[in-house]
Amino acid sequence: MASQNQLSSIKGAKVLMVGAGGIGCELLKTLALSGFQDIHIIDMDTIEVSNLNRQFLFRKSHVGQSKAKVARDAVLKFRPHISITPYHANVKDPEFNVDFFKQFNVVLNGLDNLDARRHVNRLCLAAEVPLVESGTTGFLGQVTVHVKGRTECYECQPKPAPKTYPVCTITSTPSKFVHCIVWAKDLLFTKLFGDKNQENDLNVRSTDATSSSEHVEDVFERRKDEDIEQYGRRIYDHVFGYNIEEALSNEETWKNRNRPKPIYSRDFLHDEIAQQNGNVDKDCAASDPSSVSAMASLGMKNPQDIWCLKENSRVFMEAFKLFFMKREKEIGNLTFDKDDQLAVEFVTAAANIRATSFGIPLHSLFEAKGIAGNIVHAVATTNAIIAGLIVIEAIKVLQNDTNNYRMTYCLEHPTRKMLLMPVEPFEANKSCYVCSESPLTLEINTHRAKLRDFVEKIVKAKLGMYFPLIMHGAALLYEVGDDLDEAMAANYAANLEKGLSELPSPVTSGTTVTVEDLKQELTCNINIKHREEFDEEKEPDGMLLSGWTQASSVEKDDNKPNGNGGSTSNASQAVPVEAEDNVEMDVPSGKKRRLSEISGHDLSSFTDETKNHEKLEVVDDDDDLVMLDGDPGLNKRKRMQ
Repeated sequence: MASQNQLSSIKGAKVLMVGAGGIGCELLKTLALSGFQDIHIIDMDTIEVSNLNRQFLFRKSHVGQSKAKVARDAVLKFRPHISITPYHANVKDPEFNVDFFKQFNVVLNGLDNLDARRHVNRLCLAAEVPLVESGTTGFLGQVTVHVKGRTECYECQPKPAPKTYPVCTITSTPSKFVHCIVWAKDLLFTKLFGDKNQENDLNVRSTDATSSSEHVEDVFERRKDEDIEQYGRRIYDHVFGYNIEEALSNEETWKNRNRPKPIYSRDFLHDEIAQQNGNVDKDCAASDPSSVSAMASLGMKNPQDIWCLKENSRVFMEAFKLFFMKREKEIGNLTFDKDDQLAVEFVTAAANIRATSFGIPLHSLFEAKGIAGNIVHAVATTNAIIAGLIVIEAIKVLQNDTNNYRMTYCLEHPTRKMLLMPVEPFEANKSCYVCSESPLTLEINTHRAKLRDFVEKIVKAKLGMYFPLIMHGAALLYEVGDDLDEAMAANYAANLEKGLSELPSPVTSGTTVTVEDLKQELTCNINIKHREEFDEEKEPDGMLLSGWTQASSVEKDDNKPNGNGGSTSNASQAVPVEAEDNVEMDVPSGKKRRLSEISGHDLSSFTDETKNHEKLEVVDDDDDLVMLDGDPGLNKRKRMQ
């Protein structure tokens, strides 16, 4: 039971919740039942069918509606006298600035991505409002408390970076099923049904008769008088047959690898597909476009079946034809969506056909959807436990009960007979560029790199500043804002295309650049160090930021020879795939131990659904990513005094 003092703090508090998904639904319910009277919720998402198994405030009739607004309405039915203010918006929108955050006594995060977490952390620091952070994945979860001047901030310790694979691995030398999924989803699906102007390696041509003419045909353009069946077979033969033969022509690539085999439609697709198509057209005539399914058309029911090559070929062709017959108006604007059944079927079939070619084990649609859609199958009970722990820490914060703040980890297997592991918070990291304003160092080729590269790859991607002001000494090099006049905007746009050493105030080795985000009220100094060359595999950005440690994010293919098997892409490009790192955490004794030691289980059990997916840490778009904070120097961090 809460004491009178606690009840008084609860009733007088104004609370901001960010996120109304898996954790958010549980958290809003728990806050309301605990006596909180004034709650504000920000969430930009709408409700999807895949949310309904765990986000209990929502029903099927709510699909497509705002999560924040529906969650408010649901809770007010059993707590009608409290105030809940929903915002169907992005927390990074300009209206949610520092002044907005200052009105709250505590901020509670139930977010699903690192970028938004960092943004909220910075606004809380600037507004001097305590933040209670949280995350779950499967049976694991955590709650951490961040109070400016008392504990470390959310960014004091580096977080695992999404893993990336070089494009040449994806397009030419896949060795894992995830490589085939990325190829099918980000390259083939996008090329066929999304932006046709996308440049990638799928349109490979050689000195054959087709390319010897002056005008080189775009393979992906449908020819005049070509029916859908012929078009689909031509695409099939090109990407699974011709392109593989082209890759095989580079003998150097396959010296230390198994050679892939070309696959052509004539070997696996016969006249029965065309014959079935008439029946399919009748069956699907009245279907809603979003419910069109190649599996249903072909009489295939179990998504956990692993299809043979012939079945994958049939699904590929059927999905291809259904897109053109039933969803033609969407073609050219489609992006992959894990809740789009036809898209998942197409990507699964395409990935399995490619996997067959390269001798990679096949996967079921259920497994492929988990990888392609970055899904962790959430556990509702974990979300409920974490929501309860958030409220407990929020009450401590409201009472300024600093000595009893705890970071709490929810474990899958008991350790010391405990499933909940409390840890005292740590002091701020003195080298943290966010809360301690320590300078960073950037190694970069100041002659080749443009200001645009610096803005996109460092300022936005690494530092998370989306409204930056960049200065070199007293010279303003770049600024973003609606209040800029045309001349200033044109000047800054011109600067973006200049090399760093060619700017009006040249940025060269030994100089310091100051980057400021006025919305986050964050300033960062970056010391520039010129460097001529970078390893394209290890440093695909062509620059290296240090002073703020970040996990290695590019998979290296140790056996990769110089040739890339007919790939025409730049090897420095990379395709991102979120991947799991071996995480460390502290236990009450202060001894650093790996999560696998604490849980008494190999880290592959981090989530049941990922252990067969090459250690992928896949995350549902609306679910809650756990970042079990840790790094090699974790045991050197000071406990909060």
